[in-house]
Order: sequence, then structure tokens, then C-alpha cells
Amino acid sequence: MDSQEQYHISPEMFARRYRRGELDGIVLDVREPEEWEVDHLDGAVLIPLQHLPNRLHELERDKTVYVLCAHGIRSIYAANYLLNQGFRRVVNVDDGLAAVRLYLDADTD
Repeated sequence: MDSQEQYHISPEMFARRYRRGELDGIVLDVREPEEWEVDHLDGAVLIPLQHLPNRLHELERDKTVYVLCAHGIRSIYAANYLLNQGFRRVVNVDDGLAAVRLYLDADTD
């Protein structure tokens, strides 16, 4: 990543791009299955943070990986781990699904 801007995306921008179908990669949700059952984004891939090392092979390295958790803490750990494992296009979704959901549930675009 060349800059912090490439490494992070605001929940508002992520929600806008998600709603419009403009995300050019994989949405990786690193929460636990119990959290996923309550709420998740259609099309997202669930790999809980603790299972990520053993499931890296499930992610395509040539695609952008948008990393998401509940509030943005676990996703930072996951994003840094992916970068350290050689993934080049990793974007942390700031403030997690809780913040993204506020923008997705709003009527404005």
C-alpha cells in the first residue's frame, strides 16, 4: 500500500460503494459465527480472525480484500496480518459493520 488512504475506507464510503455494487474485491468478515448469524453483508466471506492463518488459501491474492469486523478492532489485526503475509491490496473498513450499517440503513446515498 502506498498510503494510509489506500489502507483504510470510511464506513460511509464503503456503504456507498457496497450499495452501488462498486466494490472491486472480496469483503472479508473476521467476526465470530454467532455475530454473523445476527447480521452480515450479502456476498461477504466469513473467516473468524482466529482461523485466518489456516484459511488464507481461501482468499484470492490478486483481488482487493476489504476487511470488516463489528467495530473495527479485529479487522485492523486481520488487515495487518494479511499485509504481512504478502497480500498487496488490503483495505480496513473503519469502525466496522456497526458503522457501515448506519449508512446502509439510511435512505440517502
